[in-house]
Amino acid sequence: MYSSFVPPRQVRIGDAAAFVGTTPRAIRHYHEIGLLPEPVRGGDGRRRYGYEDMIRLLWIRRTADAGIALDDIRDAFADPASAGAGDDDGIASILERLEESLVAQEAELRRQRTAVQRMRTEGSRMGLLSDFVTGRLKSLPEGSLRQADLDSLLVTERIFGPLGAAVQAGRFIALATHPDLREESDRVDAAEEALDDSIAVDDPRVARVAAERHAFEETLHAVIEDSGLAAGDDALFDSWDALHPPAADEGAGADETGQGSGRGHEFMSVLEAIGKMPYDFSPARLRCMELAEELAAHDV
Repeated sequence: MYSSFVPPRQVRIGDAAAFVGTTPRAIRHYHEIGLLPEPVRGGDGRRRYGYEDMIRLLWIRRTADAGIALDDIRDAFADPASAGAGDDDGIASILERLEESLVAQEAELRRQRTAVQRMRTEGSRMGLLSDFVTGRLKSLPEGSLRQADLDSLLVTERIFGPLGAAVQAGRFIALATHPDLREESDRVDAAEEALDDSIAVDDPRVARVAAERHAFEETLHAVIEDSGLAAGDDALFDSWDALHPPAADEGAGADETGQGSGRGHEFMSVLEAIGKMPYDFSPARLRCMELAEELAAHDV
């Protein structure tokens, strides 16, 4: 006994999309990029999809769900008959590239998860610095570092890498553990900031503040030496070398900053940083910095 139901010979785009599990808009996109040939249109001007069209749509849907890009599907299934054929040579290389991409994505997700865990453990901003930097700061009481300290470490790490920032961290450890030193640092910082565009470069205040900066840096250096932080710097270099043994050809790949190119870090040279990192310093303040450097050079 025959069923009274008679299947349609062709269906409209809405029915085709519903059966395949996609949307009419997606099917129209398939037509636009040449993934699916335009079907015949009925007397009302609407697209009509037959059995072969539906088979191709099903294969497209399944392949796209596997993560393969539509352009790759189009190339692999250039012959409509090959979409359901047993010969998969056309898509094998695409699958190989896709698997490599998924492996890379998994590695990136693991890296991101580790970063989020570090942020939760170390504190959101502290956790964004590298382990090598935060490891040196762990002994400090919570909240003893200022936002400006972390900002400076972030910039230093971008230019000189984790080792450079870890060495600089000794400065902020000294400031965080010596309130009188921090107070003097704030005073000198404020004096430098007061050298705005209204101050001429030959104003006596410029030389005076430069001398104050030089004296403070000498005091800070002495505190770092006496507290053993300088000896800790030597240990940092040894730890870094142990964690990052030089490659056989690294000497040839080292740049002018001595950072080398074989350690997988993309740091900037000082010259690059000067041209790309803005600092709103007035001419008077820049002159003050130059004078302070000259005073330091005379002491060497």
